[in-house]
Amino acid sequence: MLIVMKPSATGSEIDAVVKVVEAVGFRAHPMPGATRTAIGITGNEGPIDGRRFENLAGVAEVIRVTKPYKLITLDLRPDKTVVRVGDATIGDSELAIIAGPCAIENREQAFAIAKTVQKSGARFFRGCVWKPRTSPYTFQGLGEKGWEIMSAVREEFGLKIVTEAVEESHVDLIEKHGDVIQIGARNMQNFSLLKRAGRSRLPVLLKRGMAATLEEWLLAAEYIMAEGNYNVILCERGVRTFAQHTRNTLDLASVPAIRRISHLPVIVDPSHGTGTAYMVTPLARAGVAAGADGLMIEVHNQPELALSDSAQALTPSQYLQLVAEVRAIHELVSSNGIAVSESQHAPADR
Repeated sequence: MLIVMKPSATGSEIDAVVKVVEAVGFRAHPMPGATRTAIGITGNEGPIDGRRFENLAGVAEVIRVTKPYKLITLDLRPDKTVVRVGDATIGDSELAIIAGPCAIENREQAFAIAKTVQKSGARFFRGCVWKPRTSPYTFQGLGEKGWEIMSAVREEFGLKIVTEAVEESHVDLIEKHGDVIQIGARNMQNFSLLKRAGRSRLPVLLKRGMAATLEEWLLAAEYIMAEGNYNVILCERGVRTFAQHTRNTLDLASVPAIRRISHLPVIVDPSHGTGTAYMVTPLARAGVAAGADGLMIEVHNQPELALSDSAQALTPSQYLQLVAEVRAIHELVSSNGIAVSESQHAPADR
């Protein structure tokens, strides 16, 4: 259920509605917008009689939600969410670039790549300290030693650190040393991890599961937001299909589909989405043209020697060329108003 406040509603009226929601045993999620505030209600196991809220001061209307998700919808927040990470943002007019190696291998490797990422003008450095791998015999990441290197990168280059939490205890360390918690494809439905990330003060980058439907992906985001963390970034990274010419099938249709339903920013990962370096730039261009708020790109100073995902890593020169191309496309799309999908003006499903 959503309680939509009048544009003229005061802060005290909004607080009063929140107190009533909580007094009857539910959880209130106020979402301020450009013209009005909406309050989402969670914690109910069945339908709620919304009439109890209709006559409260400042309430414009009460909307019954029939979809399984409540907090990610445009009904709750018609204005797009902009996730702020210090002085960097994801979801506004600037194209967000998150770039770096699949895994942190050593200090020299990380610094060489971070220098290229900084040179490109990107604000975010990605690199895994822990690596969940299909085989237990492959490189699993440096762990604690990796954090020393990531902290040094953050200090030396001023980049925001994005790294993956594989288990709940990892969130504690990312809160100390990082800037964005990444939930990987294999953990998209690790509900205890989602809840822990939802209790964090840091933004969460949620990757789509390897065979997840759009609804499953959005409900995973709902798990995070239901805990009170509304700074969620969705990342399309390809799904597993019958196709064998790519590692995964990058579902670019998910970008406009998400736009029609949700206010959350969505980025595209063409590196994991293809698994092959020569495909990364074309699919990155296509992702930006489709309206993505940003890209996650794997880059390595020596891809042939990378300890994980070497086939999809770009060289520094390839990466810099990609950034130049996607920024030109983003500027063209933005200047023509194409980035604001006409589907956003259609009513969201309730």
